[in-house]
Amino acid sequence: MIARDALAIDGGAPVRARTLPYGRHAVDEEDIQAVVEVLRSDWITSGPAVAEFEEAFAKTVGARFAVAVANGTAALHAAAFAVGLGPGDEAIISPMTFAATANCVLYQGGRVVFADVRPDTLALDPARVEAALSPATRAIITVDYAGQPSDLDELRALAQRRGLVLIEDASHALGAVYRGRPVGALADLTTFSLHPVKHVTTGEGGMVTTDDAALAARVRAFRTHGITKSAGEREDWRYEMVALGYNYRLTDIQSALGRSQLRKLEGWLARRAAIAARYQTAFGAVTEVEPLGVLPDRRSAWHLYVIRLALERLRVGRGDVFRALRAENIGVNVHYIPVPWHPYYQGLGYRKGGWPVAEHAYERMLTLPIFPAMTDTDVDDVVTAVGKVVAHWRR
Repeated sequence: MIARDALAIDGGAPVRARTLPYGRHAVDEEDIQAVVEVLRSDWITSGPAVAEFEEAFAKTVGARFAVAVANGTAALHAAAFAVGLGPGDEAIISPMTFAATANCVLYQGGRVVFADVRPDTLALDPARVEAALSPATRAIITVDYAGQPSDLDELRALAQRRGLVLIEDASHALGAVYRGRPVGALADLTTFSLHPVKHVTTGEGGMVTTDDAALAARVRAFRTHGITKSAGEREDWRYEMVALGYNYRLTDIQSALGRSQLRKLEGWLARRAAIAARYQTAFGAVTEVEPLGVLPDRRSAWHLYVIRLALERLRVGRGDVFRALRAENIGVNVHYIPVPWHPYYQGLGYRKGGWPVAEHAYERMLTLPIFPAMTDTDVDDVVTAVGKVVAHWRR
């Protein structure tokens, strides 16, 4: 006979009847109508809706310029191109990120140098960055991990002392605030992702923001094959390709959706913060669970809610906890496998063991569901499931 408190993975009743994903987009009738209006207009790509979205986005993040691109990876690639990364150049990057953050350097022929992260926030550690500098270093690419801004003032000061450029991968951090300033113009270039699990979505999409007019112009040309003027800006048939660019444009259809979504950002940020606060309170008394540190001088956008398991207090490893929570219909995930652990990077000569803080965290971490449409009951289900699984395997 199965015990009433048995884990679902062992045949017990799951906490939830249906799976709760770790993230999910929200599209309402206002969003749909905005897209329909574009579909009925004279432009469906590279038209006025793109410029309107860029203007609204720049205003939201406090930047002079915003350039829309096809996705977050394109945003990173465009930023690496705009600052002139090329063969022989090194860029220092966190290992605790999605592969695209590092790949953009490789696309430009540069070399990735990984520096370890802070143990509390898992954001790039400025001291480790400074130790990794070499005569070939040209850029620092920091990641606002999980939505909390990284140490931007310290990194910016370091970059300025050494004549480097600072790129901020803010894919997790739309709406985040650092020491009273919105994320978006605190680095030379800031990149955002508009993927469906992010704060606002265009389906697929990305954005590059900056206060530097020259850098913005280079990003605009890069997204359109390296051509300096779009079709709508030409006085006649002539155009000039001045660099080897890509087709990284965002459509008017996507831009209309993004602009509509942007109007809801503050409400969604507030809901994410409320969910995170409920988690923080609930897990504060669970010694087997350690949430990320929250620093008082910044506001997280709470793209992810990441916990680390105190495995020394459990009788099983992270994989068992992951599978047990999935069986309880809690759609946990892991963000991220350290980039230098991937087979491709191993083939480039990177070896495990060089980034102990990030690697130790990876072995213990889980991402719990957090998105604005979650109800308080959903949050309670997550807390209940984590408590159930942890109690079952507590030493």
